[in-house]
Amino acid sequence: MSFDRIESRLHHIVDNADRISVYLDGYDYDRFRADQLVADAVERCIERISEAVVQIGAQAVAALALPVPFNDVRSLGNRLRHEYSRIDAQVIYDTARTDIPALRDAAQRALEN
Repeated sequence: MSFDRIESRLHHIVDNADRISVYLDGYDYDRFRADQLVADAVERCIERISEAVVQIGAQAVAALALPVPFNDVRSLGNRLRHEYSRIDAQVIYDTARTDIPALRDAAQRALEN
């Protein structure tokens, strides 16, 4: 994949992570779980982030030092698309609060280099 395409996917990661941050501002887990609109929006952003990571590819993800277990990210994206009725809201919330900010910061650093 060309660097232009990788750069585009890195922007997708940053943009969707920023959306998640806005959507979750002022939300704890209970409020998140009760607000289906926000929960759906966060899930969709995580799905987009997952797809961007998969499109970047495992080798480029490692070379860019993005802090993601590639196979787990691909698996989560597949579950969001195909097994959405079995998604645990706590997993989505924890991923959005813990994993996505670190990935966002690493993607931003990669864009700046």
